Amino acid sequence: MSKKVTKSKNLINGKTLLVTVDIGKKINYGYCRFPDGSEIEPFDFYNSGVGFKKFWHEIEQIKRGSSLEEIVVGIESTGCYGEPLLHFLNKRKGVELVQINPMHTKRVKDLQGNSPQKSDRKDPKVIADIICLGHVLSVVLPEGVPAILRRLIHARERETSRRSVAYNHLQDLLFRIFPEFGRVMKDISTKSSRCLLRHYPLPVQIVELGREALAALLYQVSRGQLGMDRALELYRAAINSGGIDKDPEGLLLELECLLDLIELCNSTIARLENRVSQLLREVPCSQYILSIKGIGEIITAGLIGEVGDFKQFGSIGELLKYSGLDLYEISSGIHHGERHISKRGRCLIRKLLYFAAICTIRKGGAMHQHYQRHREKGMPTPKAMVAIMRKLLGIIFALVRDHSEYIPDYEVNKKIKLAA
Repeated sequence: MSKKVTKSKNLINGKTLLVTVDIGKKINYGYCRFPDGSEIEPFDFYNSGVGFKKFWHEIEQIKRGSSLEEIVVGIESTGCYGEPLLHFLNKRKGVELVQINPMHTKRVKDLQGNSPQKSDRKDPKVIADIICLGHVLSVVLPEGVPAILRRLIHARERETSRRSVAYNHLQDLLFRIFPEFGRVMKDISTKSSRCLLRHYPLPVQIVELGREALAALLYQVSRGQLGMDRALELYRAAINSGGIDKDPEGLLLELECLLDLIELCNSTIARLENRVSQLLREVPCSQYILSIKGIGEIITAGLIGEVGDFKQFGSIGELLKYSGLDLYEISSGIHHGERHISKRGRCLIRKLLYFAAICTIRKGGAMHQHYQRHREKGMPTPKAMVAIMRKLLGIIFALVRDHSEYIPDYEVNKKIKLAA
């Protein structure tokens, strides 16, 4: 489910039936408000196909009975639980779908009855109040390849997170069995480290293997990157190890399970990335984003999946707000606060742009000179990174809009041409 940030607007007129829904995992609560302010008390319906049909039947009857012409359905942004209902309503004619920011719900809720009390029957009324004020987000449900890319990238994010958790557990476990291992093999995620942990996890097993055989194994698995020096270092660490050597069976079984989980995650991520690469060829705008040196397929697919159709945004300002990269400051009187990004948007876009910024500010990268100018002006690294993220998003928006590929040093070349 996606949402496009819009300006405050009045959706409600004399011909509009306002319907709001408080989404729950099992039961939703619907509510109707007429143009004259009268209302139908909240009613419940199941968050299922049968419940959706019942809900739609009721609001259609209410609409016909009151001779209204339009229906606006509003919900609070609630993640996966509201997505099936939105897809169901999106297929119905004469319905405009909107969302509201959960932070707005919390603040307006405190005003109702001067109480922060939360209840399923109070919430849909609060949602209706916010919509009447015009603070809404229009719903955009991605379709086609962008929708598939979004699912795949989200799945990859979950698998990556799952793998990171497994590696953290592996670090803890390894500290009990062979605490010196991580000091010698700096990165336990490498193929060489995983091979050793799979076949020779205990210090005594390393010692029994011997220096020559250990060096040969490391040389083979690392494809020549590791040899006798690393083998000797690991061998000495194993001889003097302070790891637990009594009744290690339980620890070894847990370690084996963690290694199996990591291999499964790696395999799943590889399958997802392979499919993402295939689908990107079907998206014309992907070639424009990929033309920026330092931005790869995963970042490109993630941005396309999160944004969907770039044409739905009228300006870069709307896209920045959608991404949570719009700036704000808190100032009062003579006090002028520092500017910060709002972070009230798609967090995955910000994450992808951060990694894109890291790749493009390197020497020879597309944003290297821009980043250096910010740093020379005294801008702190975090703020300079945010500036690059905003710059990248603006460039990507322009490239997709104009159907053009990135031209390095475009601004410099433009000035030279004008001078000539």
